[in-house]
Amino acid sequence: MYPAELVKPMREDLTKVGFEELHTAQAVETALSKEGTTLVVVNSVCGCAAANARPGARQSLQNAKRPDHIVTVFAGVDKEAVDAARGHMVPFPPSSPSMALFKNGELVHMLERHHIEGRPAELIAENLMDAYNDHC
Repeated sequence: MYPAELVKPMREDLTKVGFEELHTAQAVETALSKEGTTLVVVNSVCGCAAANARPGARQSLQNAKRPDHIVTVFAGVDKEAVDAARGHMVPFPPSSPSMALFKNGELVHMLERHHIEGRPAELIAENLMDAYNDHC
């Protein structure tokens, strides 16, 4: 588990643009049971989260169509919430960072770490915006 003071700015990278933090399995279940579309970002302390994932997630929200709900869980911090979120991402193996778009609780789009690492934030945002255009 990472110290709270270490991850605070990494959390705020997403919460300052409207992402809701989920800390428990129940919070994840509640978020994914909502009608409409929900983007779940599995946040991380790694460099590709800072350079690619979080900026890409933020940029994707500039799209005309966007998810009804945007939430985040933090790998290495919110274990219960991360495990619950990853349970809904099966058959994809656990990875962080990662991003999943759900529609009425059903997984409709997934970005795993290997889709994020080494790719510019703009490409990640474009991938998400395409998913929003298809599903939102």
